[in-house]
Amino acid sequence: MTDSTSDQQSPEQEAPYLRKIRSFVKREGRLTKGQQKAIDECWPKMGLEHQQGLLDFSQIFGRSAPVVLEIGFGMGKSLVAMAAAEPDKDFIGIEVHRPGVGACLTEAQAAGLTNLRVFEHDAVEVLADCIADNSLSRMQLFFPDPWHKKRHHKRRIVQADFAQKLRQKLQVGGVFHMATDWQNYAEYMLEVMSAAPGYKNLSVDNDYVPRPEHRPLTKFEQRGHRLGHGVWDLMFEKIN
Repeated sequence: MTDSTSDQQSPEQEAPYLRKIRSFVKREGRLTKGQQKAIDECWPKMGLEHQQGLLDFSQIFGRSAPVVLEIGFGMGKSLVAMAAAEPDKDFIGIEVHRPGVGACLTEAQAAGLTNLRVFEHDAVEVLADCIADNSLSRMQLFFPDPWHKKRHHKRRIVQADFAQKLRQKLQVGGVFHMATDWQNYAEYMLEVMSAAPGYKNLSVDNDYVPRPEHRPLTKFEQRGHRLGHGVWDLMFEKIN
C-alpha cells in the first residue's frame, strides 16, 4: 500500500472515524508519459468511478466469480501479479495516488489482464457507497501507513468501527488479510481484530500467519528480509 498521511482535523471532525478521518492526503504527484497513456487507454475499460454507486460485479466483469478487493495498492505490481496468478478471481484495487493508478494500469495492460478494475478514490467512501454487503471473498490491506507515534494511532485505518464496516462487505467465510512491516502496528491490528465480533483468527497460535502464497514478496520486503526486518501477516475470517 502506498504511504499515506491524514488531513489535519479538529477533534470534533475526527468522529466518527469512518466518515470523517481520512488515512491519507491525496497527492497527485507527477505522471510519466507512460502512466498517463495507460490511464487514457485503459480507464474506459478498467476504471471505476465512485459516482457509479453500488456495483454489480457480474456486470462489471462480465462473469460471476469471487471478488478480491485491495485497499491502497501503491504502484500496483503486487496487485497485478495476484490478478495474473488467480485468473479464476476478479480483483478491485483502490488507490488515491494517481501515479500509482497509472503504474498499475500500465502493468495490467502489459499483462493483458481482464480481471482487474481500479478506483482512484477514498476507500472508506467506496466501501460505503459502491460495494454491496456480503459480496467479497477477500479484503486486502498491505503495508498501510503505521502512524507510529502514539498520539497518531487514532489515524490508523484499522480501527474497531472499520473492522465492522469491512465485515459487512465480506461473505461469510471471506477473509480480511493484513500485512505490515511495523511490529507495533502488527500488535495493534492483532489487538483490534481479536476483539472484533464476527471474526476468527486463522493463525493456529491466534497471532500471525506465514505469508500466504497469494501475496507476492515485494522487492521492498526482500530487502527488509536481508536487513533482518520482520513482516507480519494477519488473516481473519468472517464467521457471521
